[in-house]
Amino acid sequence: MKLALRPTTAVSRTRKRVALAIAALADGAQLGLFPVFGEGALSVPDDALDAVVALLLVVTLGWSWRLSLALAAELVPGLALFPTWTAFVLMVRSEEPGRALPAAAGAETSS
Repeated sequence: MKLALRPTTAVSRTRKRVALAIAALADGAQLGLFPVFGEGALSVPDDALDAVVALLLVVTLGWSWRLSLALAAELVPGLALFPTWTAFVLMVRSEEPGRALPAAAGAETSS
């Protein structure tokens, strides 16, 4: 059995939505309760919340090196004001490809 350090396939839209909800709730709590979470790694509630969110995101999305970066950013005092969990989830690919961009105006097509 080979252990992948990052997901080799994109996640489903449902998993991404669940992960986005988890991330948004965590970032909202950190912003709304800033005096409790503002100390970064020196705050026990902040560390507990970050550990739970990281675990939930690993279960939901799989492991990614970007998750390590988001967790490291969460440990920096005051940086919890930036929604790092939400930014991490938004960087994850979803299964459905993006819509194709319309052809540039004046572009010729070969027939």
